[in-house]
Amino acid sequence: MSACVPARADSARTKHIHPPHSPPPGGPRRFRLAGADVSAAIAVFLIALPLSLGIALATGAPLQAGLVAAAVGGIVAGRIGGCPLQVSGPAAGLTVVTADLIQRYGWRTTCAITILAGLAQLGLGCLRVARSALAVSPAIVHGMLAGIGVTIAVAQLHIVLGGTPQSSVPDNLVALPAQLANLHPADLAVSVLTLTLLLLWPRVPGRAGALLGKLPAALIAVAGATAVASFTGLLLPKVDLPSWSSHALATLPDGPVLGLLAAVLTTTLVCSVQSLLGAVAVDKLVTARPAPAGHVKRSNLDRELLGQGAANIVSGSLGGLPIAGVAVRSSANVAAGAVSRNSTMLHGVLVVIAALLMVPALELIPLASLAALVMAVGLKMVSLNHIRTVTRHREVLVYAVTTFGVVFLGVLEGVALGIAVAVGVALHRLTRTRITHDHVEGVHYVHVRGQLTFLAVPRLSRVLHQVPPGADAAVELDGSFMDHAAYETLQDWQKTHTAQGGAVDITGRRPGTRISEPAEEDGCRCRPWTPWRNHQCERPPKTPPPGARGQATTDGSADGTLGTATGPNAPGTRETRDTAGAPGAPHPPGASGAADGPTGHELARGISAFHRNTGPLMRRELARLAREGQQPSQLFLTCADSRVVTSMITSSGPGDLFVVRNVGNFVPLPGEESGDDSVAAAIEYAVDVLKVRSITVCGHSGCGAMQALLGAEHGGARTPLQRWLRHGLPSLERALPDLDAHANEPEPEQGHEAGRSRPLLAGRGPVDAVERLCLANVVQQLEHLRAHDSVARSLRAGDLELHGMYFHVGEAQSYLLSEDAEGGVFALVPTADLTA
Repeated sequence: MSACVPARADSARTKHIHPPHSPPPGGPRRFRLAGADVSAAIAVFLIALPLSLGIALATGAPLQAGLVAAAVGGIVAGRIGGCPLQVSGPAAGLTVVTADLIQRYGWRTTCAITILAGLAQLGLGCLRVARSALAVSPAIVHGMLAGIGVTIAVAQLHIVLGGTPQSSVPDNLVALPAQLANLHPADLAVSVLTLTLLLLWPRVPGRAGALLGKLPAALIAVAGATAVASFTGLLLPKVDLPSWSSHALATLPDGPVLGLLAAVLTTTLVCSVQSLLGAVAVDKLVTARPAPAGHVKRSNLDRELLGQGAANIVSGSLGGLPIAGVAVRSSANVAAGAVSRNSTMLHGVLVVIAALLMVPALELIPLASLAALVMAVGLKMVSLNHIRTVTRHREVLVYAVTTFGVVFLGVLEGVALGIAVAVGVALHRLTRTRITHDHVEGVHYVHVRGQLTFLAVPRLSRVLHQVPPGADAAVELDGSFMDHAAYETLQDWQKTHTAQGGAVDITGRRPGTRISEPAEEDGCRCRPWTPWRNHQCERPPKTPPPGARGQATTDGSADGTLGTATGPNAPGTRETRDTAGAPGAPHPPGASGAADGPTGHELARGISAFHRNTGPLMRRELARLAREGQQPSQLFLTCADSRVVTSMITSSGPGDLFVVRNVGNFVPLPGEESGDDSVAAAIEYAVDVLKVRSITVCGHSGCGAMQALLGAEHGGARTPLQRWLRHGLPSLERALPDLDAHANEPEPEQGHEAGRSRPLLAGRGPVDAVERLCLANVVQQLEHLRAHDSVARSLRAGDLELHGMYFHVGEAQSYLLSEDAEGGVFALVPTADLTA
């Protein structure tokens, strides 16, 4: 048996043939359609049917094109896409783009542009740049959608009034007075009825409202208006679905090359951004569900882009509208309890059935009713919540410019204008630095608010030179960035001012510096493994001590470098040591350096520090582990002692170790009346399911369980702790068979007692009975491990190795066990060959 713990990069790691979080499958998988998926598919279908017809009407495309896009979006994008619960189809956000393309190039060329946009999406998906689309400011995206919504609403208003929309928003606004003077009462009445049902249906009170609310308001509004129009015999334009045999398909694109390229780029941009943002929103909705019926994987954005591209290629080839993820249908799918992509695909199948079998019923729908429905959808795209959000984040200018650009110039032009304004706002914020100088009670304060770049160096230098030579000064940096030019300016001034007898205290929000506000909770900038009570986050007063002339606070050095004293021996900090018993002056209880007050406050501060400092560095790796599942190479069984930090002493990261901790690092023998299913279950899961290659039992010095075991009376076990310690009795018998005679004597350097070998620590004997028992306990628990069936099988097959480890807390030193080939007994050896 090797004495070395396998390295992290184990080339011989067993490959998983099934998901690491589940037992091996019992047989071939069969297709199953969950009831929740069926009900969700029906709900989404009832919403998609009228909306698809309405969007096709708004674009000026053949009405069948909306049904084709809905079916293809459900089946193709639902099957290939990376967001299982997102429903794709003809989207309101594409209405303006598609209408403009149809008017410029005709319907068949628009289908060809849709195919080219799908090919572009496939290329972007293969390049794995989907995440880059999320770099677009939300203010631009919301502004684009708001502009599209305004354009849709103004155009559909003419159909609601019984007229025909113009090609642009300015033309529609100019023609609106004449349209109002020439109303068609029948169209207006049907439209008003549709809007009334759409508004009031979700607000039906009582138990009846709860039951009726399960039916989509869009379906009820269109169905109700259609029924009233049919029974009253109103004469008004209705849906006209030509024969599928005359359905127009794509042709070779015909038009100027630059114009076609711009059209493809616009369609690709709008489809991709809307779909990717929709996938992110669906993930949030799934996470927020109170009791999900099943596990739904998070979205794979690159795969989602591939699915959208494939769907657009198929839709354009079959004469359908461009496809994107649709927020209304996706949110309905999640709310209905869908648990897999089967709901999305089934909704597409239902659309196909409706398009083939429900043509007579669909042709009864008044066009005014569909126009009113689409107009309501367009108005909802101008979200007051989005406006409040961008206003709170001071991005209302970007939002407004993008909205007006889309309305009056076009989608691509409006988005480009919004991006330009967003870049300008970002540059303005980066270069906007406010530097002030105050003189309070003999101390000169220089407050820098904003980012310190070379552009602010002249102002910074001018203000710094307003501080008289030899005076006490405090420079407060209220920003997150400082470039090299600003750093050198501040450092040179600090050295000069200190040499002239002045005192300088530099504080700010940079790592390694103090925070001037003592009450600020985000001020702690300690290293990841710093214990709470050893945090060197001094809470200084607002003003530096006036008498500290000639002493510049530095970053632990005496040469006046920029920073503040944060080392363990810095003036004003409390000296602390680790918990190994080294000399020092530890904090009294309740006087922790991390936070004064309840332990919960320390925990909250620690979590906040993780979110701020460590979380961003780990997010990418943890996201990968979340997607792939855990595949550790080792089971690490150790004590629950708070001083044993497994990932620190093994230099391992997330996903490397499957850790089991208990009091005393015991492995109870299986099959006994006093056995423990918890530890046995963890061992079985690690060996049989996770397929670990190694199991390590780790004991440590000063173990409280071993001390309790030495001092306990073993006649009866009354408390849970006493009953648990009974699992250590075999270790006690191994280490100290003559406990009464030798309880306090050190172990001899060599020799055997009672015919049993004793473990040694790097060639020396244990210093006392507690250490002797700690060492023997590791050996004994390894023997207990071999008694477990799963471990025994893997050992016989050569798929598993067992290791013993001892961590000396005071020395911060780990030792590995090496097997004695003769007696099967272990002797502890140093870990100098740990990486061999």
